Amino acid sequence: MTGSNQTVITEFLLLGLPIKSEQKNLFYALFLAMYLTTILGNLLIIVLIHLDSHLHTPMYLFLSNLSFSDLCFSSVTMPKLLQNMQSQVPSIPYAGCLAQMYFFLFFGDLESFLLVAMAYDRYVAICFPLHYTTIMSPRLCLTLVALSWVLTTLHAMLHTVLMARLCFCADNVIPLFFCDISALLKLSCSDTQVNEWVIFTVGGLIVMIPFLLIIMSYAWIVLSILKVPSARGIRKAFSTCGSHLSVVSLFFGTIIALYLCPSADNSPVKETVMAMMYTVVTPMLNPFIYSLRNRDMKGALGRVFCKKIFSCYL
Repeated sequence: MTGSNQTVITEFLLLGLPIKSEQKNLFYALFLAMYLTTILGNLLIIVLIHLDSHLHTPMYLFLSNLSFSDLCFSSVTMPKLLQNMQSQVPSIPYAGCLAQMYFFLFFGDLESFLLVAMAYDRYVAICFPLHYTTIMSPRLCLTLVALSWVLTTLHAMLHTVLMARLCFCADNVIPLFFCDISALLKLSCSDTQVNEWVIFTVGGLIVMIPFLLIIMSYAWIVLSILKVPSARGIRKAFSTCGSHLSVVSLFFGTIIALYLCPSADNSPVKETVMAMMYTVVTPMLNPFIYSLRNRDMKGALGRVFCKKIFSCYL
């Protein structure tokens, strides 16, 4: 740090959500309920997949990892948000801010890669049903999961190391409820060109490639279904694909709008609402969209509970 009138920032202030004081308790209860729903829903999926052997398939391997990612992704920001809503000084230490940014990027990236793996799994299952077990071998599935974890680790580490080299001199107020990479860059008094270039190039690839692969997978699925006209099959496929794509669009759409195509008209309130969409809403919806509406998952839930009840009477 240079300059006699510069001070080293040791903590940041998270402004959080623009909520009136008389409404804080209402929103606190709402966000707490959403967070508990996210935790319980994703934990239930992980436990069911672990306990029921019928669910030891490629699709549910990806799904259990997605549920773990959602659980952790939400836990990176929500506990701090809930704590700050009850605090007079909503602060976070400098090291804690960098750690939150790292895990935020890590689990956000991991979710996008796992969504690609799940879309590819559905593409193979629907378009090549006779070759499904051959193509989606245990080795390929584990490779896809391991590759997802490795790539997200490297990407999150890259941004964290680049952020750690920057200086923060005077302003330490972040107009969001978590340590967002773009908000931190705006506060830095160092040259941020390298960071911005990496966000636009590497970050763009990390976001856009998975998004396009997912869209392509579902497009091929739809085309494959339309070749075999069946009213019931078409309704079921479009219902499933539509719900999956709605969550994918919500997750990727808000990320692209915030980080890759930021608008000068974006107010802190608008950015906060968009951030809530993919950090809070999407992890809460995923268990319902991908699993709890699923017949296999409902069957596993019944088998596990019946087994537990039966064992209690023995």
